[in-house]
Amino acid sequence: MLIIKSVILGIVEGLTEFLPVSSTGHLVIFQNLIGFKGINPSYVEMYTYVIQLGAILAVVILYWGKIKDTLINFFPHKVGYKNSGFKFWFMIFIACIPGGVFGILLDDLADKYLFNPITVAITLFLGGIWMIYAENRFRNNKPREQGLNITAKQAWTIGLFQCLAIIPGMSRSASTIIGGWVAGLSTVAAAEFSFFLAIPVMVGMSFLKILKIGGISILAFQEIISLVVGFIVSFVVALAVINKFISYLKKKPMKIFAIYRMIFAVIVLLAGFLGIFH
Repeated sequence: MLIIKSVILGIVEGLTEFLPVSSTGHLVIFQNLIGFKGINPSYVEMYTYVIQLGAILAVVILYWGKIKDTLINFFPHKVGYKNSGFKFWFMIFIACIPGGVFGILLDDLADKYLFNPITVAITLFLGGIWMIYAENRFRNNKPREQGLNITAKQAWTIGLFQCLAIIPGMSRSASTIIGGWVAGLSTVAAAEFSFFLAIPVMVGMSFLKILKIGGISILAFQEIISLVVGFIVSFVVALAVINKFISYLKKKPMKIFAIYRMIFAVIVLLAGFLGIFH
């Protein structure tokens, strides 16, 4: 039964990690809904971060060509600073700074008070309204930079917006894409920068959380197998979702995701009112 539940949650993670609907929020809700529990109390928390690594691996695979180019052309003297891998990853580093600082300061408080279905539902609904406003206000701005060649100021702006993802239900993807709009990026450029930004952010956060909890050695054999299954499922599903998401953003607005968030939030709030969540 634990393996079946792991498959379900792996699908949820793979579908939602890079969509602007909050993968963490969905996992909180579905874990509660299906009664996802292990032998070890720390298992559920660890599971959330391990399967996120599966989704991140999908980004590495899909964008390996770009990543490899940044490594080959890392030093500015070969291709110039603007086109160098050093500049690209330095912008990623700048964007990581605000989230790292706020994460250290507020992460424990968020874990303690915000990781429950009702709080997530409220955040999903309010975040949906914010997405509609931001898209109407900023999406049609003429991009000041094309592709992933962004400035330090733009990277910092996106990093500041990413801090909102500490709140479960807000969505790291939505926050960084909106930050990209505010900074003057096109929707596709903002989404792709969000993907690359997720690599160091999610890998670093996941490993720190896993070490803080006590590492995989504290888990029972069945729980370890469940982690592996969830990791693989989230990887495969995310692999299929990412390209489709980018293709969608090239043609259509993000409003549909905002509407989904709001409808899903209302359903969750009604379920909470009826006592379905524990």
